[in-house]
Parts: sequence; structure tokens; C-alpha cells
Amino acid sequence: MNYSGMKATVMGLGLHGGGLESALYLARHGAEVTVTDLRDEKILAPSVEKLESDARSPSFPIRYVLGRHEPEDFSGADIVVKNPGVRPDSPYLKAARRIATDISIFLEASPARLSAVTGSKGKSSTAAALHHVLAGRPGGKARLGGNITVSPLSFLDDLSPGDDAVLELSSWQLGDLRLTGAKIKPRAAIITAILPDHQDFYGSMEAYVADKRLIYQGQDDEDVTVAEDDRWGRSFLRESRGRPLVYGGHELPEGVSGGWCAGPRLPGLVRLRKDGVFEEVFEAVPPRLLTPGLHQKKNLLAAALALIDLGLDPAFVKESLGAFPGIEHRLEFFHEKNGVRFYNDTAATIPEAAAASIAALCEEAPVIIAAGGSDKNLDLAPLVSIAAKVKNIVLLAGSGSDKLKGLLSAAGILFQGPFDSVDAVARACCEAAQPGDSVALSPGCASFGMFLNEFDRGRQWKEAVRRIA
Repeated sequence: MNYSGMKATVMGLGLHGGGLESALYLARHGAEVTVTDLRDEKILAPSVEKLESDARSPSFPIRYVLGRHEPEDFSGADIVVKNPGVRPDSPYLKAARRIATDISIFLEASPARLSAVTGSKGKSSTAAALHHVLAGRPGGKARLGGNITVSPLSFLDDLSPGDDAVLELSSWQLGDLRLTGAKIKPRAAIITAILPDHQDFYGSMEAYVADKRLIYQGQDDEDVTVAEDDRWGRSFLRESRGRPLVYGGHELPEGVSGGWCAGPRLPGLVRLRKDGVFEEVFEAVPPRLLTPGLHQKKNLLAAALALIDLGLDPAFVKESLGAFPGIEHRLEFFHEKNGVRFYNDTAATIPEAAAASIAALCEEAPVIIAAGGSDKNLDLAPLVSIAAKVKNIVLLAGSGSDKLKGLLSAAGILFQGPFDSVDAVARACCEAAQPGDSVALSPGCASFGMFLNEFDRGRQWKEAVRRIA
């Protein structure tokens, strides 16, 4: 689309590149761009420096309003591009003539075949695995963006018909499609595990899941919807107009297309209907993966189902998934010293996700975990339950840790901290570790307070471990 001569306001520069890429894309396409954010120049310095550097060549004049919002920047704009972190009920948005997001702009203009992934946990790994296989096939060209911290506007102009685009989409990014009026019709839609999350924002699971449901609203019988064999997943598959494929931890009933994996050391098996007849069961995910755990194997099984439906050879899919290295911040093995293996699982921001990762590590070795942080009004019981199985638990400072202390004490589980510096947490973990142990940051809580975001938490953790171990 040509934005020449239009006045565009980017609301929320952010620190993950979404606002930056929106501003650059609109400027490249002729818009007069204003970037506004309630955070000040000091906090946003990395994004401002990057935007200024990229905007200079070629020269795109961009106006900044930081530390505040000016009402006329919204009422006088032809288009306001909303960052996912901005609440949809913002009074500034009510003054906008037209609201967009980087996702809605991408959906309106992209010529590529779309695969989209959402869920509470596992969506980043699943989206990255999809991209890994699609990009690795002979002659394949695939790009990955969305909630995985890469704005799809950074590669939109490079896409052609026949290319693949994979989007990881958060509930907020999907919910924003209602504001923009954009339509999403993925050729393959995957919904990973649904767990309680963001209840401080949504107030109920039903409201949270309602945004997830938008991922398949535009599908028809030319498309496929992949969801888990649980209460939420079955409701998605009943509702979607896409062809249903189900995945789970137990063998599927006869007559049901999909896949299953019965254990962390077993392969992911698939049985599909072809020309009205069910194929023999075959392996689509190898028994051993580079990232441990049943939850990761189920993520890759969901990806395998979508990939096979997209027309990829099952043997190639299996081989490629066996070589998938995982992604940064999701049970990421990043360091080994004196026989101790260190992991960064900072993206485990809810108790269930942390519990699943820690359980996977406990199958391999004694585990020391760094956990806790800010509260999201979630039930911390899963984190307490798994803490009983680890060698030691060290707490980061935060409101979630304050709740966790009482629960751990009531359960008779010893802990250290909370500590208000990542160096102190890393030092306590290293002092407790012995050769053959694993040490993991797997917080089960949000990062607010000590860190800019969970990715900043993960990076600081890795830096501290490398200095101290």
C-alpha cells in the first residue's frame, strides 16, 4: 500500500522492534511519521538509536514525542499504529481515525503463504520449528516474525508469491485485529497448550481464550487447524472451519486424524486420512531432540502435522525436526563449566511452563533453579510442586517471589533469597551446583521490576553465569 502524504503516528516504540519497524516501513512508503511513547528517551535509547541509524540511509525524517502523548498526534493522524502493549481502551486510540498494527499492515499486503501459531506456551518453539523446516527444504524461502520479537514489516517488501511466512501471534496481537478490521486466513493455524496467563489483563480465561480463537476465524476447508487433545483444543477444532488435526500424549481414537507422543523418549507418531482412507501410523518426530522434554516434543509434533499438510515429505520433516536447535530463552542450553550445564528458560513466565521445563531437566540430572519475579495473579502451585523435586531453589526479588516464599515455607521446601540482583542469584546457584548438575533460570513469573522484560532477564542471566561460573 502507498502511504505517500499520509500522517502516521506510531504509538509505542517499544524495545522489541515492532514500533521501530512500523515507523521505518511507513516512512519508506511515503508517510510523515511521528513516534510517541510514554517511556522516556533514556529507557528507549536502544530503539531510538537503531531507528535513527536505519532512518538516515535513505533519509526518512521521523518526529519523536517521548515521555508523553499529545492528543493532536492521534486526532490529526490518518493512521495510528498501535503497539501490542498499549491497552485497546486507551483514550488516545479513541481519537484515531484509523487504527493499525504491524500485524494488520502485514496481513493486508503480504503475498506469501501464511502459517500462524498462538497458544499460552510453546508457540515460539513451534513457530521457530515450522520456519526451520520450511526454510531448510530445497528451494524453500521462509520468513519468521510476530511475537517472536521480529516484526514482519522488516521483511514484508522482500516476500513474493510462493514464499512462506510464519507468524507467532500473542493473544494481544490477535485481539488487536478486532480494532483494525484486518482479516487473518492462515493456510495452517496451530494452537499450542492453553494455560492460565495474563489474568491481570483479561480477568478471565474465557476472555483470554476468545482472542486466541481469532487465529482461525477466517479459515475454510482449504486450510488446516492443529490443536491439542484437551478441553480447549477440542473446542477450537469444533469451531474452526479449517480441517482439524489433533495432537496429544495418548494414541488417538480410530477415525481421528492427527498425532501423539506417549513419552519424552518416544517418537511422535502420526495417522492421517488421505483420499478418505487412513494411512498407516508413521513417525514424524524422532525420539531424541536437541531440546529435552515431552512438552517440546508435543510442540514439534504440532509443527509436523502442519508441515505435512502443507505438502512436505514426512521423512524430510522428521529429519529436519531432529536437527532443530531450539530457540533463545526457551530452555536454552548456553554454557557448561566444571561438569555443570546451564540453561536459560526466561520465557517460562507462568508456573506451568516452568514446571514442564524443570520436569524435563530432572529426567536428566539433579537441578538447581532460579525462579520467581513479578506476580501475574496466577496460581503458583505447579511451581511449588516441582520445586519439591529439585536440589535447590533460588529466588529473584519480586511480588511473585513474595507469594512463593510463603508457599514454599508451608510445604517445607528450603530456598535462598529473594535476591535483588541477577549476579547474587547466579552466584548462589553456582555455589550450590556440583559436577553433573543442571542449573536453570525458569522463573514461572513475570520480569517486571528487576528487568526491562523477560528477554532482558534472560540476557542478564547468561552474562552473569558466564562471569561467575
